Amino acid sequence: MVRHLQPRKGSVAFSPRKRVAKETPRIKSWPQSDEPKLLGLAGYKVGMTHTLVTDTDKNSPTSGMDVFTPVTVLEVPPVVVMGIRAYEKTSRGMKVITEVLADNLDKELSRKISLPKEYDQSEAIAKIKGVLDNTADIKVLVHTNPKVTSVPKKKPDIFECGIGGATPEDKLNTALELLGNEVSASEIFNEGEYVDAIATTKGKGFQGVVKRWGIRIQYGKAARSSKARHVGSIGPWTPRRTMWTVAQAGQMGYHKRTEFNKRILKIASKDEVDQINPDGGFVKYGLVKNDYVLVKGSLPGPSKRLVILRQPIRPNNKSEDVPQINYVSTKSKQGV
Repeated sequence: MVRHLQPRKGSVAFSPRKRVAKETPRIKSWPQSDEPKLLGLAGYKVGMTHTLVTDTDKNSPTSGMDVFTPVTVLEVPPVVVMGIRAYEKTSRGMKVITEVLADNLDKELSRKISLPKEYDQSEAIAKIKGVLDNTADIKVLVHTNPKVTSVPKKKPDIFECGIGGATPEDKLNTALELLGNEVSASEIFNEGEYVDAIATTKGKGFQGVVKRWGIRIQYGKAARSSKARHVGSIGPWTPRRTMWTVAQAGQMGYHKRTEFNKRILKIASKDEVDQINPDGGFVKYGLVKNDYVLVKGSLPGPSKRLVILRQPIRPNNKSEDVPQINYVSTKSKQGV
């Protein structure tokens, strides 16, 4: 008799499923680009709404028609380039050689890090130029400005961002031009472009195997026990241990996740906030006050969560034409 086993329930690709150490995601991989600009941007998730967008796909059955499209709103006030880091390649990976900080750092950064009282920026720049021969990569430190948004905090979020350039020297020259300056979303991305979204997902606490792994609830005569929401068998006699691949209860959510190739439908300035703010504001967020970005579909995390948008690391071959948005819903979301 041939026994047909069901496929396993739930993916083991993200194991161990534990809470992230820091809510601000750390991005280790950046795409290669010769364009002299930042390769990423951070914003705060506002919520979702819906739009009507003209379908420009010639092979689509709805080509030329207005299609209902759910979008996520990100508030993206300009980020500030606060530092430059030089990396060298060692047998144990990339290591920081030296770094340069801006001399006009925001006072709110003292809530996050210890600011230097006496700092010679010219000496630090001379040092980083002196080690350029040993430098394998240049990255920049960027901080957000949450106090101008509806997020109830003043402490900026700091993250490391890649920068475009053919050589480390080109990257350093671009970084020195941006050091201490604000960079807006329109200087980094274009409408219709595809990006990667990295964020920490919603935390759901300790959950059982049915919700966490999606196993079936056992039927009435199975094992003749009072338990239904459990795994019928957690493994054979040999090997005499429970494998890590067995579905078990534990932490669910609050994990770092990356969603690839999310399309930017619109990049708008703070003068256009009336076109997006619904009556009564967004639920659990409030009103958008700054530049904002509309991204097609959903993004990880709850409202007010930091989301980092990155140039696509595995770009697709889809068209990046500027989308035509004919309607954006500003109906109140309070009763939804």
